[in-house]
Amino acid sequence: MRIAIPAEDGRLTAHFGHAGSFVFFEVDPEQGAILSEEEVPAPPHEPGRLPAWLKEHGVAVVLAGGMGPRAVGLLEANSIRVICGVAEEPPRVLVEQFLRGALAGGGNTCSHGQDDHGHGGCRH
Repeated sequence: MRIAIPAEDGRLTAHFGHAGSFVFFEVDPEQGAILSEEEVPAPPHEPGRLPAWLKEHGVAVVLAGGMGPRAVGLLEANSIRVICGVAEEPPRVLVEQFLRGALAGGGNTCSHGQDDHGHGGCRH
């Protein structure tokens, strides 16, 4: 299984659509093991581009701080599970928590709040 985390400065970034890079983890959920880790620069920001790009990279799960409802819907349409409200921690720590079933998700943590960008649509 491949997990993607939007990152800036070695930590999850709360604003999914403007991440400078994504850290991809290949994991074995049955063994609770991280098999590989790779940081890849994000493509230029274009509405709707990231879900297709993540699908092309074989991503099954996205751990995110926050994102708009359109992004959530597009990810889910690409068979990518979305977990929002994740803390701004180092990606490896978050994946280890996910594998142990101890990842704390919650509300949408996008720094823009409930504004005209349509944030708040993040579901688990």
